Amino acid sequence: MARRNILLASLVLVLLVCCGRALAWNSVGHMTVAWSAYQQLTPAERARVAVLLKLNPYYSKWLTYIPAGTSDTDRDMYVFMMAATWPDEIKAMGSGYTGNDNPPRGELASLNGGYTDKQAHKYWHFIDTPFSQDGTALPAVPGPTLTEKIAVFRQALASSEPDLLKSYDLVWTLHLVGDVHQPLHCAERITKGAPKGDLGGNSVVVAGPTKELHAFWDDAVGLGDTQDFMKAVAVGKTLPTTDAKLVADAKEDDWAAESFNLAKSDAYIAPVGPALGPYTLDATYTANTQQIAKQRIALAGARLAILLKTALNCGDQSCTN
Repeated sequence: MARRNILLASLVLVLLVCCGRALAWNSVGHMTVAWSAYQQLTPAERARVAVLLKLNPYYSKWLTYIPAGTSDTDRDMYVFMMAATWPDEIKAMGSGYTGNDNPPRGELASLNGGYTDKQAHKYWHFIDTPFSQDGTALPAVPGPTLTEKIAVFRQALASSEPDLLKSYDLVWTLHLVGDVHQPLHCAERITKGAPKGDLGGNSVVVAGPTKELHAFWDDAVGLGDTQDFMKAVAVGKTLPTTDAKLVADAKEDDWAAESFNLAKSDAYIAPVGPALGPYTLDATYTANTQQIAKQRIALAGARLAILLKTALNCGDQSCTN
């Protein structure tokens, strides 16, 4: 029996490594970030993002998820929320987008090709800053990273680029601001048993349906797909109040550093041990994860709203960008 358990754990680990990284906050988490941000936008800002999102190739698909009779106001909000899942949606088989977790050699952080770019760019979703608890040498962090791409897209949104490109920049911004607030998208534990890292917790096996530590954190506020946007509305109404001082920090590098520190202090702690598991996460660990997830999602929403306000530069009636 012990041997069988070891074999099963090994199989899970192989599947995790072969199949690539998990998502950051699942669809419900990302849509909750967007819901929170949308509440803080002005009518002019909401109108501007609505124009941009109509240019996304999934726009007509999103509309099919919205019940007949929904008001125009709510429709635009739901589309804004669903748009935050697009960079994960294009990872799916059959999406027409390709690529893996490793950046092509020589790709510049400044790359911004718009919807004609059929790369899924899975490596834009994380910045695995390494740390070790046993003295193992730390590898370099490959780029382009999550924080570098946020900087590119926020600058592009504030520029005079065409709306079609801004639409692409907007959906990536909605998504990546959520990603950078997920602790395990900004950290990777390096150990003697895993000297190349654990893929941000993706290789750490845990008991239960999520099967690995990273997914456990992704799913902390509930399960659901893009069409489950009403679940995100419900979660959004339970988010805690954000610290105004933290909200005012507009530096994406600081956001990543916060997540990195939380990963070390709250993700890689007992009952998670120094190896790759499997581990059974107890009620205390689960409750703490859920609390941190809501705090980070609320903070991501508030910061996203400020980022958009600054980039779009809207007055009472219209926006400059």
